[in-house]
Amino acid sequence: MTWQRRINGALVKFTGVQLTRVPPAAQSSPASPAPPAAPKELVRPPADPRADRLLVAPVFIMSPVRSGSTLLRSILNAHPELHAPHEMHVRRLTVGFGTPLARKAMDALGHNQADLEHMLWDRVLHRELVRSGKRTIVDKTPANAFAYARIAACWPDARYIFLLRHPASIAASWYEADPVKRTREEAASDALRYMKAVQRARKALTGLTVRYEDLTAEPEKTTRAICEFLEVEWEPGMLAYGEQKVVQKGLGDWSDKIRSGTVQPGRDLPGPDEIPDLLKPICRSWGYLPKEEGR
Repeated sequence: MTWQRRINGALVKFTGVQLTRVPPAAQSSPASPAPPAAPKELVRPPADPRADRLLVAPVFIMSPVRSGSTLLRSILNAHPELHAPHEMHVRRLTVGFGTPLARKAMDALGHNQADLEHMLWDRVLHRELVRSGKRTIVDKTPANAFAYARIAACWPDARYIFLLRHPASIAASWYEADPVKRTREEAASDALRYMKAVQRARKALTGLTVRYEDLTAEPEKTTRAICEFLEVEWEPGMLAYGEQKVVQKGLGDWSDKIRSGTVQPGRDLPGPDEIPDLLKPICRSWGYLPKEEGR
């Protein structure tokens, strides 16, 4: 009898516990890295939209961080026909073939990696919509602006709402969200990346532009315009979204203003001397500063 068996025998006799070797196959192993996203050259519209897509005319809010997208999605989610969940980040869901045979099988069906990723994205959002019992889904993930071309290829019938806010207010709010993580200068630079992505999307896509300042100052007028664009009836309950029991913490801003359940006034707009030089060009482009003469 080996010493391991003698020890195990003693354990069983005095404690009732026995040690068992874990087979190598059952031992934990490092997680496999996620497959990289499909390259741009594979991205294309669905070959058969009726068969390849379950969603019909999904809505995407293209906005920078800290621009009021959580407020807007809470308002829209209070509409009986619109489901606006927390940020979905479906563009980060990728597909891997695993084996050459799997790739060949999908090739034979006419599907490349991008096609399969688009089907996955569509299925995830469609399931969320079906579970809500509503008609139209609204995704407000700010990072979607970086993938606007991919989203447009995935859903050719998608509709877009471009949500803008004073760039200096965005930067200030982004800094205040985590002043330990980033300085004011870093917050302005990082937020500008999102603003530029939204600007590129606005130039490439057709949609409705909404300003956060208008949404907070004239919520009924602004939401009526949004409903008209989305071809749904305006609902007064959208402005008291907290009474509709649709306020749920998710990915995104969760400030006291959001939790209040009603549209709150926005912060005062910064003066020209409070705007970082880095943000002045985008301020002019978005109409928050007059354009310089000769431009």
